[in-house]
Amino acid sequence: MLKAVFFDIDDTLYDTSGFAKLARKAALNMMIDAGLPLDSTEAYKLLREIIAQKGSNYDKHFNVLTKTVFGEEKPLLIALGMINYHNVKFALLRPFPRTTSTLINLKSKGYRLGVISNGITIKQWEKLIRLGIHHFFDEVVTSDEIGFEKPHHRIFEVALSRMGCTPEKSIMIGNKFSEDMMGAVNAGMSAILVNCKLTPEEEEYIEKEKLDVKVISDISELNEIL
Repeated sequence: MLKAVFFDIDDTLYDTSGFAKLARKAALNMMIDAGLPLDSTEAYKLLREIIAQKGSNYDKHFNVLTKTVFGEEKPLLIALGMINYHNVKFALLRPFPRTTSTLINLKSKGYRLGVISNGITIKQWEKLIRLGIHHFFDEVVTSDEIGFEKPHHRIFEVALSRMGCTPEKSIMIGNKFSEDMMGAVNAGMSAILVNCKLTPEEEEYIEKEKLDVKVISDISELNEIL
């Protein structure tokens, strides 16, 4: 019988991609109104290039953007962008529908709940707190803290150790084939993918290897599976 259920955060518990896009565009529009000499399409394209280069956890994307455009950082534009980004982000930050009720149900069944996430520890905790679900989790394990990112087996091993669980009695819930599913399977765990569109090659691999993996379209389906 399963004892521990681990979750990814971004695009598993809430719509990271959707809200981030809206928040970034709102921030850029504010910067354009204040003097950034780009139209919205140009600005968003440049920002995405910077994010791809620096990584999503880098905290000075707007600094790089203004330096790229002007040859130097523009503190006023940076501050306007950051403030508007965070204001919009926090206004939109909500768990996916039925996420909270699913977590309540799993806790009521006696499962221990944990998080395994690639990201900066403080930022991941901030997300869980602002989503209003941090109190459901017994352990939160991040790549920032461990020094290894999913799908590396080490981050899963540390999470299992902290929860006092064996791989055979644990399951990973996430949205990424490689990071979440393959990482968990290679650590000896089973996995469930949610909000994930598998490629034909990925579907074939799961079937061929007879992996202990399920794919669901809504997190509330966990109530029937677990």
